[in-house]
Amino acid sequence: MMFDCGEGTQRQLQRSVGLAQVDEIFLTHFHADHILGLPGMLKTYDLTAREEPLTIYGPRGLHDLFKTLGRLIGRTDFALDLVELDPGDAVPHDGARVEAFAVEHGMRANGYALIEEERPGRFDPEAAKRLGVAEGPAFAALQRGEEVEGSDGPVRPEDVMGESRQGRTVALTGDTAPCHSTVSAAADADLLIHDASFSEEEVQRAADTGHSTVGQAAAVAREAHVKMLALVHISSRYHVGTVLDEARDVFEPCVAPRDFDVIEIPFPERGEPTLVPNGAREGSNGPSGTLSEPVKEPEAAE
Repeated sequence: MMFDCGEGTQRQLQRSVGLAQVDEIFLTHFHADHILGLPGMLKTYDLTAREEPLTIYGPRGLHDLFKTLGRLIGRTDFALDLVELDPGDAVPHDGARVEAFAVEHGMRANGYALIEEERPGRFDPEAAKRLGVAEGPAFAALQRGEEVEGSDGPVRPEDVMGESRQGRTVALTGDTAPCHSTVSAAADADLLIHDASFSEEEVQRAADTGHSTVGQAAAVAREAHVKMLALVHISSRYHVGTVLDEARDVFEPCVAPRDFDVIEIPFPERGEPTLVPNGAREGSNGPSGTLSEPVKEPEAAE
């Protein structure tokens, strides 16, 4: 999955993990800095003989956007599906869903929450043995939620399984002013990725343009009780360290990722989210997965 596709996206992918063949792109809104990477990336996929279909999701107006972009992209040899999402709509995946929520940016725009389903509790093999369940297929059946026979009658999964374990949640706002819908969507999230375009001294400009200050983003994170806040969309005129100091005065677990940084999000029982500087280029072997070393790809379309 990719969220937004600004100018230079494919170049930065090629400089890090390689030109990932994403299955889905979720657009938060249609301002140029969030969509200008699409024509080149889609044409590069075409030039490299992509066959797998690609689905692009976005707010209402996505079909109109592609009537314009279609003149640049032309026909692709892979299937390109366009799906418009309203706030509250969800895209199901195996074990998770991506749910759209409303943000405030002076135009129709979506934030997205990636929500992992609860996981089954831990299986207790000793308890199963005490109940007379034979090792092997019956153990697997219990872990799938099926009832099996024990030495003294039926054994139910709840007899040998612990309580369900919480899944992970990542919420991403795109461009937005601070709003209650973000607080709701990001409640207790492991990671909130939030617009932080301005410092506190430009709070009025943030309001006028539908953006957030760093302090406002931090206040949203604090109200939502997230585990980590990632500040993005920070103006290049600000010193990142100063911005972080402003945010941490309001909410402490806060980072400002740079290009190629990775945030590792382990399962809740295994620890807190961690920023891995330059992890996408150097490879990351943290608790929630591995990113490979950069892969050389064919030349991209201009």
